[in-house]
Amino acid sequence: MGLLDKAKAAAEQAAAKAKEGVEDVQAKRDLSLAYGELGKVTYRLAEGGELSHPELTTLVERIRTLETRPATDGATATTITEPPPSDQPPAMPT
Repeated sequence: MGLLDKAKAAAEQAAAKAKEGVEDVQAKRDLSLAYGELGKVTYRLAEGGELSHPELTTLVERIRTLETRPATDGATATTITEPPPSDQPPAMPT
């Protein structure tokens, strides 16, 4: 196998690893978003009295407290925004 063939094989392996890394990061992000949505739905159901559990009570009370606390920058306390999309690819895990 020539030097060029070895370099090409190494580049292909690096590209495959990078793709796997990106897929892992995307899967973790998707999972995190799904947990966030689950939390929002759970909170809404608990607030409406449709769902109750002792473990939820403390968390629901904490959210109520945070929502009623005045914001320091003039925005409403309940406004939650995601950061703007980056024009850079996601960071690769090390």
